[in-house]
Amino acid sequence: MSPHLATAVMAAPLLAGGGVMAWLLRRAWGDRSARRPMWIIAGWAAVAATSIVGAVVLGPVRGVFIAWTLISVSALALVARNVQIRASRQRGERSLAPEPSDRTSRAWRGWLRALLAGPIGLAAAMGVAVCFAVWAPLEDQTRIVLGGVTVPILWGGAMAWTLADDRILRATAVLVGTAVVTFAAAVLKGF
Repeated sequence: MSPHLATAVMAAPLLAGGGVMAWLLRRAWGDRSARRPMWIIAGWAAVAATSIVGAVVLGPVRGVFIAWTLISVSALALVARNVQIRASRQRGERSLAPEPSDRTSRAWRGWLRALLAGPIGLAAAMGVAVCFAVWAPLEDQTRIVLGGVTVPILWGGAMAWTLADDRILRATAVLVGTAVVTFAAAVLKGF
């Protein structure tokens, strides 16, 4: 059987396994009784079973990749099925979400936020990654790959924190300090 035909044949069972997993974990989310751990274990068992079936039928790498992709698609379909469109709240009603700062906006704060979310946050993320790549007690290839993979994650965290925090000078001090300290620590040991 060709790989494309096998994938087409296995799509429905893998989607069904993902749907079962999503239903079980959604049930666990809403159930606050003593049965909740049972729902969680059953949901993750469905993930494992679907992954194993995909690996056995389609191959260990390709099958697991396809199984996890179809699990995600079926979980998204289950979540999208329960979407409700609500009327917008009136202006006077209070939301549970935190409100943005009530301070007057200043141009320098906007420019500083842009710099912090962009190049300064990137410099801090790269500093942490380079410091990890230099100091971690792992093989050279592993240190470099892990350091490179952490850069976008850390940069995204720096962006989110910078744009959400009202105290912009604190964010500036932390990000600039992190960049300086981590690059200095990397230089101390040498590349």
